[in-house]
Amino acid sequence: MKKSFSITSFSFCVIIIGLLTTMTMTSCLEDTCDETQRFLEYTTVYVQPEEFRIPIVTESTQEMEETGKFYFYNNNILINEKNKGIHVIDNSNPESPQNIAFVEIPGNLDMAIRDNILYADNYVDLLTIDITDINNPRLLCRDEDVFENYGFREELGYFIGYESTGRTIEVDCNSPNFGSEQFQRGNFELFDSNIGAPSGNTTTGGTATDGQAGSQARFSLKNDYLYVINNSELISYNIENPSKPDQTNTTTVSWNIETLFPYEDYLFIGSQNGVFIYDLASPESPEYLSDFQHANACDPVFVKDDIAYVTLRDGTMCQNFINQLDVLDVSNIRNPRLIKSYDMEHPHGLSVRGNNLYLCEGEHGLKVFETDELEKIDDNRIDHVKDIDAFDAISLNADHLLVIGADGLYQYDTSDPSKLKEMSFLSVAK
Repeated sequence: MKKSFSITSFSFCVIIIGLLTTMTMTSCLEDTCDETQRFLEYTTVYVQPEEFRIPIVTESTQEMEETGKFYFYNNNILINEKNKGIHVIDNSNPESPQNIAFVEIPGNLDMAIRDNILYADNYVDLLTIDITDINNPRLLCRDEDVFENYGFREELGYFIGYESTGRTIEVDCNSPNFGSEQFQRGNFELFDSNIGAPSGNTTTGGTATDGQAGSQARFSLKNDYLYVINNSELISYNIENPSKPDQTNTTTVSWNIETLFPYEDYLFIGSQNGVFIYDLASPESPEYLSDFQHANACDPVFVKDDIAYVTLRDGTMCQNFINQLDVLDVSNIRNPRLIKSYDMEHPHGLSVRGNNLYLCEGEHGLKVFETDELEKIDDNRIDHVKDIDAFDAISLNADHLLVIGADGLYQYDTSDPSKLKEMSFLSVAK
């Protein structure tokens, strides 16, 4: 029987953020005035361990509502539903993908798969799940308190985010909040929605039975090891016994590391302030080799033929106003060298196949560049798919590209990269 997942919210810390344009009503009578503003009231949400440490169950299907990271394995596409679980899409026929199951995993954001063993986060825990029969997943191992993204309070549980409620507030012109983008309530100084809501805190290179992840993956498989990111740390697991990962080492890398990309015998780690390269000669304990520093920005990375492609973008979590593509020469692994930076609109994830770079530009769509001339990439844009909100891509082969976006899953025929053909589209629920 399917178990429900309940979350208890507490409002001891209330955050109000402006949502809509201020509508001002002014009166000249007795020099009084006021304005009516529409706000979102954010209430902190906590979850107790017993609410997410529950049996793993599969529903027949569930509509996609908010897509997250995605993964390709054995003709299946697995799509994360943020903090809820994983949709399983049968992609035997790419022109007609079928949503066949939903694996309920509270707090899930990332995944990796080898030999029908799924590794997935469950808020703070790392789960090892046998998905040989996707309709009857078996929890093999739970490594507790691995991820530190969520603060813990004994009486409340783990802090997992905020819930919002619309509020309309009338503000007198004598109030310090009148006409301001900041809103002061009690002892809290809070901000307009344009500043953003408050924040909580390619699997390649393994065997032929590994899956493929996008460029924003936080989990990576390499030989007999699973590597996962935990805030500023890289955690190594020996998975010679795949059903029981053995944690071998924790390496402090840098603050706000975000993505992992394995290349040859190295791990490229993208962070908000640079790309860090680690040697896997001793896979149980990766060793720092070098780094390439950049301005604070979100930072997926993809490496091919000794060239690293790094996207930098701004945003609430990314702390800057940089939107660019950095192209690095990493042939000297101890001394990565910038070849050139290119201005972009809002770059997210990316994939490279042959001489073609597939770059997700968020609400600005998907762009295709030729990479024959690394110092003229911006002059060699060969296609631009607009009207999609794309945030990551997986190139399966020379003819097939997967793209995940805010509105769903796209698949393209890339046999002619200068004219992508949409093969199918699986939409989120409207």
